[in-house]
Order: sequence, then C-alpha cells, then structure tokens
Amino acid sequence: MTEILEKTERAYEGEHHRPLRGYLGIMAAYGGTVAVAAAAAALAGRRAPDRIGVMDLALMAACTHKVSRRIAKDPVTSPLRAPFTRYEGQSGPAELQESPRSALGELLACPFCLAQWVATGYAAGLVFAPKATRMIGATMTAVAVSDWLQLAYAKLMKAAE
Repeated sequence: MTEILEKTERAYEGEHHRPLRGYLGIMAAYGGTVAVAAAAAALAGRRAPDRIGVMDLALMAACTHKVSRRIAKDPVTSPLRAPFTRYEGQSGPAELQESPRSALGELLACPFCLAQWVATGYAAGLVFAPKATRMIGATMTAVAVSDWLQLAYAKLMKAAE
C-alpha cells in the first residue's frame, strides 16, 4: 500500500515538490477536530443554531478574514509560523511574505487555507459560547474595518500630495 501511495505521489508531483502526505495529515486533523467538536456538542447537549442570521454571517465573514490574515501574515504572529516557513520580506502594509517549508507551513502562511479552520472555530464558538464568540467576532470585525480605513486614509493622503 505504501508503494502505491509513493508512486501516486511521484506521478502527481512531476517536477514540483507537493507534500501530499502532509496535506493528508492536515485534512485528517481537520476532520478529527470537527468530529471531536461535534461529539463534545452532542455530549454537552448543545445544538447548532437553527439558522445563521445575516449579522452573524457578516461577523463570521469579517472575523474569519481578519483572524486568518493575522495568523498568516502579521509580523507579530511570525514566531508561530517560523518553525514551518522561511521569511522572504514584506508583502504589504504590516504584512510579511514567507515561503512554506512543509505542508503545515503552507497552511499557516496562507490566509485562504486558514479561513476554513477559523470559520469552523467560529461556528463551534456559536454552539458552545455564542455571546463570547459574537464579542470576539465584533472585535475582529472592528479591527478589519479599521485596517481598511487606515489604508483608505493613506491612499487619500498620498493622492492629496
């Protein structure tokens, strides 16, 4: 079986290095995390909301965006990524560019990849601690809006020069 998997991996990669085993491990960890959260909710007698309101969806979306970027790009969170990535330079205002050294590095340096985990965590938060989750969502949404306003302000100031 291992030989078949290695042959498949080599055929898929071609000239490129793609850490398929690492990706498989990350997918298994995600599935396991969701299964544990679902089991914990069932044991605690907690249920998912019957519906997700527009405001909850907006908070979840903006919070997911901000937390994913904070984990993947923020200089202050670089110690979390450093064991799995290599610093390449700056990629934008207050953001770093890093290249992954492993599948986990690819997950941690990619805000698009992290968004699934963050949104799932937010959804679990709505099941286990909805008030605190909404407060965290509102806080991170305010930070995201502030970032957008800072960028708009900088652009307007540059245009005024």
